[in-house]
Amino acid sequence: MQRRCFTQIGLVTLAVPSLAFAQALEKPKLTIAVGGKNLLYYLPLTIAESLGYFKDEGLDVTIADFAGGSRALQAVVGGSADVVSGAFEHTLNMQAKGQKLRAFVLQGRAPQIVMGINPKTMPGYKSVADLKGKKIGVTAPGSSTNVMANFVLAKAGLKPADVSIIGIGAGNGAVAAMRSGQIDAISNLDPVITLLQRSGDLKIISDTRVVAEADRVFGGPMPAGCLYAPQAFIDKNPATVQALANALVRADRWIQAAGPADIIKAVPEGYLLGDRAVYIDAFLASKGALSPDGLIPEAGAATAVNALKSVDDALKDVKFDLAAVYTNDFAKKANAKFAKAR
Repeated sequence: MQRRCFTQIGLVTLAVPSLAFAQALEKPKLTIAVGGKNLLYYLPLTIAESLGYFKDEGLDVTIADFAGGSRALQAVVGGSADVVSGAFEHTLNMQAKGQKLRAFVLQGRAPQIVMGINPKTMPGYKSVADLKGKKIGVTAPGSSTNVMANFVLAKAGLKPADVSIIGIGAGNGAVAAMRSGQIDAISNLDPVITLLQRSGDLKIISDTRVVAEADRVFGGPMPAGCLYAPQAFIDKNPATVQALANALVRADRWIQAAGPADIIKAVPEGYLLGDRAVYIDAFLASKGALSPDGLIPEAGAATAVNALKSVDDALKDVKFDLAAVYTNDFAKKANAKFAKAR
């Protein structure tokens, strides 16, 4: 049924036997680490898996899900995973620590992270400055949701030490933490955000699901979810990396042509948080922030550096090699492949 859904919305299914690819792949069996796979932030990864795009490329992919992006990063650094599906800025943070990681296909062209306050614990909220001394829930400490929180706080003159950062995950646990009053504010993503907003348990103060708003907040295009890997892995397995990029670009393109009903059919039931209508609303709110082609914007790395430096004094004097943290070579080849197939 998912295959029929794919063709109904106008994209061409490339029915190339996976074995034709497998012979050329250096590492057909690999593990991708992700922090919060149920999030719409990683919807292209989910689509590539559920619609069989990895298999079509001759890949046998295991997706290891963690509580947040920082945990997924640790899995690759520690050697238990090969590739990360995570936030672009982690490549920069790791370069500052002397580790070479490179993004090679984009999932999100804006962070899609929303920060909001708990109207129950902060009924008199007036400005971000009111968050001083409060508890802020993020997916995991050190993850992109934590960076977003720090960024919003910094613009109000607050430092990370002025608040308590608490890891609450990216699913029902995050919803429960907000509704029970365990946290005073949250930095998280859809479908968690839409669920809380619809039930009146969230007042939004910054929303980067809107590309224009994200550009305004960060001062330029801020690349978000992507696939990235150690440079050594990319150098050793270029055909495998190309196959991964093909699958993700195909998923990116499918999503842009898909409607809510197509998404609901393709996404696992457990990702819907018990409410299909909420998930559909979340998809529609986030769709514009998802990448249409997997290409990382040329100014994106510079924007990410500025954002990181604004929240981390230790990075202020670091000289980054921006060209070393991303490449569009694989995504360009993938787009050319699918353009010819139309």
